[in-house]
Order: sequence, then structure tokens, then C-alpha cells
Amino acid sequence: MSDETGPQDSAGSAAPRPEPLRFFGTTWVNHDRGYGLRRIGAAVGSLAAAVASCLVLRFAYEGLQIADTGAFVTVLMVAMFAICSALAFRHAWDGFGARPDPQRQASLRGLLAIGFVGSLLAYFFRSLTEAPGEKLHRQEYEAALARHAKRGARRTGNPSKKRRRA
Repeated sequence: MSDETGPQDSAGSAAPRPEPLRFFGTTWVNHDRGYGLRRIGAAVGSLAAAVASCLVLRFAYEGLQIADTGAFVTVLMVAMFAICSALAFRHAWDGFGARPDPQRQASLRGLLAIGFVGSLLAYFFRSLTEAPGEKLHRQEYEAALARHAKRGARRTGNPSKKRRRA
């Protein structure tokens, strides 16, 4: 959750603001301002990028065939991209539901770069049901709103101005 805060409430404290999502901004909160069109655009865009990426990988495969590197190298390349794409898909899918560990993210950077097709496909499939990451951000935002409401409900008015019984 970002540290930004929203407008002041009646108690004078700032209400939490929703964290913007890539391509969606804060439209995910109320599903307004073109949220549906953005989801369609994100789904189509990620699928188109995945298809284009597969075409590039096909050219690489054909290059290996032309170079006549042998069946072993070809099988290694295909297996590497398949395994890395599967791992990247799983990592991206899990990342939509929980914040990833930064150290683990850094150690997997190479694997995720190789398996970029899996990440694109995970983004496509998640875009069919919601904005990717919306569920996680909604949980965090609602928890922050609940904490803010609880904090505001306890404090009413200026405590120094309370009447004391004599």
C-alpha cells in the first residue's frame, strides 16, 4: 500500500488512497472511467505480445535448424523456454495474489526474462476476470480503510477540551 493519503475526514486525519495499477490507474476501485475497455485492451495486448513473442522464438528455432547445431541443442532450447515459461507463468500468477519477495524476484530475474511468454499469458488470463493485481490491491485498500475508520472512530474531538467532573 502506498503512503499517499487522501482528503481529510471529519477527524482531521487523511483517508488512505488506492494504489494505482499499471494500465488501470485507480479505475479498479469503482470499475469506472473505462475499466472494462482497459481490461479488454490489456487482455488483447498481452495475448498479441505473447503471439508475437512466439513468432520470434520460432525464428530462433529455425535459426538453430539452419545452423544445423544438432538435435541435442534444439531439444535443450525448446525445453529451456518451455520450463522457464511455465515457471514465469506460475510466478506471475502468484504475484497477482501476494506481494513478491524482492530478493527472490531479483534471483529469478534471468529465468523470468527467458520465460517472458509465460508472464504474458498469465497477464492475459488474469485480465479475463479482473485487472491483474486487483484482488491484492483491493484487500490492502479495504484493510487500510478499515484501519482508518477504526482509528477515526476512537478519537472524536479534541481531548483537551473535554469537561472534567469536579
